[in-house]
Amino acid sequence: MRRLAPRLLAPTTLARLRTTASSALVLQSRWPRPSFPPLHETTQGQWATFQTSAPLLHSSDNDPIGETTTSSSEPPPLPLDDDGKLDPSVFPELPFCFDTGIALFAKRTPRPFPPPFLSPPSGSFSDPLSTHDRSRDRRKVYVNGHLIQGFTNGDDAVFASKYFICANDGVGAWSTRPRGHAGLWARLILHFWATAIFQDAARHNQTEYHPNPVTYLQRAYEQTIEATSEPNDWQGTTTAAGALLHFRNNPETGNPEPLVYITNLGDSQVMVVRPSTRELVFKSTEQWHWFDCPRQLGTNSPDTPDNCAVVDEVLIREGDVVLAMSDGVIDNLWPHEIVEKVSESVERWEKGEGREEGIAEGEDGKDMMGFVAEELKEAAKVIAVDPFAESPFMEHAIEEGLASGGGKLDDISVVAAMCRKNQD
Repeated sequence: MRRLAPRLLAPTTLARLRTTASSALVLQSRWPRPSFPPLHETTQGQWATFQTSAPLLHSSDNDPIGETTTSSSEPPPLPLDDDGKLDPSVFPELPFCFDTGIALFAKRTPRPFPPPFLSPPSGSFSDPLSTHDRSRDRRKVYVNGHLIQGFTNGDDAVFASKYFICANDGVGAWSTRPRGHAGLWARLILHFWATAIFQDAARHNQTEYHPNPVTYLQRAYEQTIEATSEPNDWQGTTTAAGALLHFRNNPETGNPEPLVYITNLGDSQVMVVRPSTRELVFKSTEQWHWFDCPRQLGTNSPDTPDNCAVVDEVLIREGDVVLAMSDGVIDNLWPHEIVEKVSESVERWEKGEGREEGIAEGEDGKDMMGFVAEELKEAAKVIAVDPFAESPFMEHAIEEGLASGGGKLDDISVVAAMCRKNQD
């Protein structure tokens, strides 16, 4: 079980914006090793967290979101379609979009969301608010009267759309605490992050729209703090990793090129794979306080998006596959294994294989990415449940002087997105 982040004595400012050349070369960061106050163990053997006396800042609904916004007017209404999902038509006429697919494996049944996010079944069959007729995993969950976006997978949460994907990994140690709910935190930050992105897109036309993912994530973090504060009082922490698709005009030809803004805080990961050449184009860098204690957003953690999130601007090509994954994948598969599995799955699908296996369709009815995500999830699961397998997590643990063997049983969340020209 991963550890909770203690309060740092002096958090280091690490927010950065990095751009890449067409070769996807990325400057590597050297993360300074922070200083920590002494740790104390609770009677249950879990790491104690440290309370902060600093006041929590909450974002006003009138605050501008994107860096290009100068108006103080209220943000537009949530851009929702008839099903209550975020409507991608609010984006400007972008030349590229994602085909997406999701695959999930939970190491244990997700803890149900608490009120007011999910009302418990009523005791009366005549009560219109009763949910007695719905299974727990089919009841919809809401915040501020709106359907919470994305999907929950154990303590993880994922989101997939034509322009933005993400995977948040809630820190499971909160499940031992009476008011702890890491899965709720992961899902709420995902919801508010995606909502801020879509709202900002609705504000601008194509020439004015310049994404600012860290600003969106900071807003989501503040809104989640507000949503889980008194009288609700639900505690938790989560990592965050997302990829927002945009474009730039080639300085030589003037033609548009797909550009993806990759944001990371913690040990979830975004990778870009080029199946045509079986090449790893890019992977985000994991952020740690120490081994098995990643940077994380939430209760008692000193980490914030403004101080810790890293954004990479990566030029990609049509046909590249962007992956947002929780550590259940990268703790069990090495990068070269992920590249091979994704490339092999794309090749199999193009040859007509896999269709008879009943893989569910991905976003927008495109099912290749559903197959790719499912194959990658299964490959990680094989290692995760094998006590004799060699895994990256085992290797890193041994490097830290800890006894370890086999894979790491964890929630496994995969969002796969292939870049293509926008035909809409």
